[in-house]
Amino acid sequence: MLSVQENLPVEFSEQLLAKFAEVVSRYPAGKQKSALLPILHLVQAEYGWLSTDAMDKVAAYLQIKPIEVYEVATFYTMYFLKPQGKYALEVCRTGPCCLVGAERIMRHIEQRLGVKEGEVTPDGLFSWRGVECLAACGFGPVLQIGPEYTFYENLTEESVDALIDTLKNKGLGQ
Repeated sequence: MLSVQENLPVEFSEQLLAKFAEVVSRYPAGKQKSALLPILHLVQAEYGWLSTDAMDKVAAYLQIKPIEVYEVATFYTMYFLKPQGKYALEVCRTGPCCLVGAERIMRHIEQRLGVKEGEVTPDGLFSWRGVECLAACGFGPVLQIGPEYTFYENLTEESVDALIDTLKNKGLGQ
């Protein structure tokens, strides 16, 4: 994954543009806007987040107005609008998970990582946030970790610590 700092220009690689073309080809002629969500996923997978410059370039590629891209990117919580850690921990914060300790897990993550919700750890490895339902209500508290979106269920402080340690060792070793 490339790292794009805020306010730096974005240039899409030939490989990424080829993926865009493949996605657009799935839709009828003149309906290229239908490719917006999957293209935003591709950009986020490449850069880790969606900068304004990246969204503007997506709009130009799809021949739509930038505001049409911003509306989508700001509506869906699956898109990051600022740089994230290499591992973005997302904890379900809806009722069923909260009943079994999601808020406790979020407080624990904040203390363990030393950053507030939405912030990135100084080493760039972690960010975290609460999100809406992850559709694992019977297995809460639950979190997912991007960019691959692996799910972890029935969380405890100990299992979260083990997960963070594993990711930290993996992230520092690469």
